[in-house]
Amino acid sequence: MQISLHQASKRFNKEWIFKNLDYTFEAGQHYALIGNNGSGKSTLLQIISGYSTLTKGTIEWTEHKDSTIFNQISFAAPYLELVEELTTLEQFQFHATFKPLQQKISVDEIIELIGLKSATHKQIRYFSSGMKQRLKLALAIFSDSPILLLDEPCSNLDKEGYALYDHLIKQYALHKLIIVGSNDPQEYQFCKQQVNLMDYKNS
Repeated sequence: MQISLHQASKRFNKEWIFKNLDYTFEAGQHYALIGNNGSGKSTLLQIISGYSTLTKGTIEWTEHKDSTIFNQISFAAPYLELVEELTTLEQFQFHATFKPLQQKISVDEIIELIGLKSATHKQIRYFSSGMKQRLKLALAIFSDSPILLLDEPCSNLDKEGYALYDHLIKQYALHKLIIVGSNDPQEYQFCKQQVNLMDYKNS
C-alpha cells in the first residue's frame, strides 16, 4: 500500500497553503508532517484521507480508488466529533459496524486499557476533553486498517495521556503506515521520516 502525491498543491481563496509536493508514503513506515501553524498539516491529512481534494496535482492510493480508500484509513484529530449521545461501549460497537476492530484485543480490554472502564456505560457528552481524546485515539489505533492518520494526537491529554499514547502506538500500531501532523516532537518521536511543509510554501 502506497500513497503517492504528484505536484500536490492546495489553495484557499488566493493563498497557496502548499505547492508542488512530490512524495510517496510507503506501507509500514512512519512519517511526521511538521511546519508552522497554517503550513497545511491538517489540510494534507484530510486530503490523504479522501475528505478533501487538491487544487492542483494528484494523489494516488496504490490498489485503491478514492471511493474506497476510507476503508483502509483510520483518523484521529481533535476536531473530529464523536456521537455524544452514545456511551463508550456503544461508540465502539457503532464504529465496528463500518470499520472492524483488531481481533487480538476485546473492546472491554481496550476500554480498560485507555482508562475508561468506569465510563463504559457513560454518555460521551459528559466526558472531559481528555477522555474524548483517549477514546478518539483508541478508535483509530485499534481499527483494523493499514493506514493511521493522526492530527495533533495528544491534544487535551495530560502527562499520563502522553504515556498512554506512546504505549498504544508502540504496542498496537507500528505495523501500520502512520502519518502524524504535529509540532510536538513527543507526538512523532517514533517517526523516522519527516516532511516539512514549510519547504512547499513557495515552491
